[in-house]
Amino acid sequence: MHDKDARMEPGMAVGKGQPYRPPSLRARVYSQLESSPGSQLSPVNKVVVAVILASVMLGIAGTEPAVQSSLGLALPIAELTFGAFFFVELALRTWAAGVRPEYAGPWGVFRYLTQPLSIVDILVIASLLAPFFGPEFAVLRLLRVVRLIALAKFGRYSSALHRLLRAFARRRYELLMSLVIACLVFLIAATGMYAIEGNVQPEAFGSIPRALWWALTTLTTVGYGDVYPVTPLGRMFAGLMAVAGIGLIAMPTGILAAAFTEMGQRGDAADAAIYTDTGTEDYENYDGTT
Repeated sequence: MHDKDARMEPGMAVGKGQPYRPPSLRARVYSQLESSPGSQLSPVNKVVVAVILASVMLGIAGTEPAVQSSLGLALPIAELTFGAFFFVELALRTWAAGVRPEYAGPWGVFRYLTQPLSIVDILVIASLLAPFFGPEFAVLRLLRVVRLIALAKFGRYSSALHRLLRAFARRRYELLMSLVIACLVFLIAATGMYAIEGNVQPEAFGSIPRALWWALTTLTTVGYGDVYPVTPLGRMFAGLMAVAGIGLIAMPTGILAAAFTEMGQRGDAADAAIYTDTGTEDYENYDGTT
C-alpha cells in the first residue's frame, strides 16, 4: 500500500470507510497550479500560459523603436503588470508547495525557491528592471518561456517528452559517434578547400580556420553564397562535399527515427511504469477526489 495517505494534506478524502473532508485552501491552490501527470492543464495554468505568451511577445515587440514610441507609457505599465502577476504566481506556487513534506517549513521554502525553474522565475521578475539598465538586458525577459516546458510536462505532452528524452538516452553513443564523424568531415572539407583554393582566394581559404566557415555552410546545406570556389577542381570538390553534407544530416536523423520507432512499439506501458516508479501519482488526488 502506498504511503500517500499519510503524506496528503489534512482535510482530504483518504480512503473507503472514512468521512469525506473537503481539501484545504492550500491543497486546492496546489491542484490548480501543479497539474497532475497525464491530465490537461488546469484553468489557472492556462491563464498563466496566456500571460507568458503575451509577455514574451511584448518583450520581442518592445525592442523595436517604433513600437516603443507608439506605446509610450503603456509599455512600462504593461511590464509592471506582468511583473506583478508573475510575482503573485511565484508566491502562490511557493506557498501551495507546502502541502508536500519536502517543501514544508522555512527550509522547504528555500528548497523550492532554489529549484532551476524557480530561479528562472526570480530572474524573469528581476528582468522587469532591465529597461532601466539598457535594452540588451531585456533579453532576460524571454527566459519566462521556460515555464511553458514546466507546465507542458504535466499535461498531454508528458508521454511524448519522456519518449524524446529516452530516445536520446538510448542512442547517445550513436549520436556521439555521428558528431565525431561530422567534425572529421568538416575538417576534411576545410583542409581540402585550403589546399585547392588557398592560393587563389587567400581571404576566404587562406587557412584552415578560414575555410571552416565555407565547410560549415556547405555541409549543413545552408550555402550562404558569400564564399565559394572558383577553380574547376575546387568546384568539383565542393560538389562532393555538398553530397556528403546530405548524408551528414541524414545520419543523426535516421538514428533518432529508429529510436522513436522502437519507443512507439513498446506502447504506453513503459510510460506508466515511469510514473509508478517515480511516485508521481502520489499527488494526483490533491483536488480532493479519490
